Amino acid sequence: MRKLRIFIRDFVKKHKFIRKIVRFILLHLRRFSYKLTTVGCKTDSKTVVFACFQGLSYCDSPKAIYEHIKALDAFKDFRFIWAFKEPENYDHLKDERTSVIKIDSKAFLKTLGRAKYWIFNYKIRDHIDPKKDQIFVQCWHGTPLKRLGCDLENFENAMNTLSEIRKRYNIETKKFSYFLSPSAFASEKFISAWNMKEAGKESVILEEGYPRNDLLKNYTEEDVLRVRKALGIAEDKKVILYAPTYRDNQHSVKSGGYTYKTEVNFDRLRDTFSNEYIILFRPHWLVAREFDFEKYRGFVYDASGFDDISELYIISDLLITDYSSVFFDYANLKRPIVFYMYDLEAYRDDIRGFYLDISELPGPIVTKEDELIEEIKKSDDFEYGEKYKAFNDTYNYLDDGQASARASKIIFDL
Repeated sequence: MRKLRIFIRDFVKKHKFIRKIVRFILLHLRRFSYKLTTVGCKTDSKTVVFACFQGLSYCDSPKAIYEHIKALDAFKDFRFIWAFKEPENYDHLKDERTSVIKIDSKAFLKTLGRAKYWIFNYKIRDHIDPKKDQIFVQCWHGTPLKRLGCDLENFENAMNTLSEIRKRYNIETKKFSYFLSPSAFASEKFISAWNMKEAGKESVILEEGYPRNDLLKNYTEEDVLRVRKALGIAEDKKVILYAPTYRDNQHSVKSGGYTYKTEVNFDRLRDTFSNEYIILFRPHWLVAREFDFEKYRGFVYDASGFDDISELYIISDLLITDYSSVFFDYANLKRPIVFYMYDLEAYRDDIRGFYLDISELPGPIVTKEDELIEEIKKSDDFEYGEKYKAFNDTYNYLDDGQASARASKIIFDL
């Protein structure tokens, strides 16, 4: 039966016309089902529902906003609901005001029908629409380096054509009450990528900094020790955080999702750096399940299951990434960053394209393994220079540790 489902899914994806028909039918069936499930659900002005990365984790700006408002007297009689794919792993969040439910379940849909506030950091399902008296806050999950949505050109990924991608972004745009932004640069790109101007939605942009980055300004040494202990990192080891993104053109029929083949030679890195460093490997959440580093035990730590990447930032001495937006946030810490872009030309010209000139990036760009190793060695002599400062002044000037407070004041009319 599973093989038959995979065959049908593969067949539909390969034949664009059939895929278009199937998606149209499913969209309207699911939309009808959602309306039927939530019929009669009266909006509760003191219920807030949160979800991150379609229920995969407890993190990001929804987490920061939740923890901020929960501590305020104004919310002492509010109800908070978190939606997860595996809610049993988050029982520790439960208390008299907070509950956890399974995302996409009937209970979740009814919660959406009742909750006044929806606080998410990823696109919600196309068939789910907030009512006029509900507030949908799109926190998103990063300042964009690579092009998004309606800004993509001459491109289609393994699952969607360019027109299909744009259509889905346009569907999403109509739902926004607020869209969080960390800078004027990001606001401009979000408005363009979601085609907000044409939809008359430019005013939804909430340019107050990223709540999730409050931790990077407010963390303590106790926080650092807590995270290192949770990961089992020895006190005498420095930490390299390796956080690559996925490739839109790498997709597996078998898994039904994106894949990623790392081009890093971990054997060589272990031989060169294992006496001084450990590596936290944190791939994009879409491909986190694709790796097995048992052979590198004690040197490469699988951090894909660690909920909050912000907590990985604060314990890391060096970030290695490629085209992921993680470097925008990490730059708040004023620590060394190396960009390992081994497929730079293909990614820039054929896959995504960039929003900014990569010469602005706050660290060296390397395309070969030898260069990567040399830059890791040089990181011991890192200095926070003018180029790095100019980057933060342009992209992170609102990240001051108070973004959660500012955003919450507007969202909840405090």
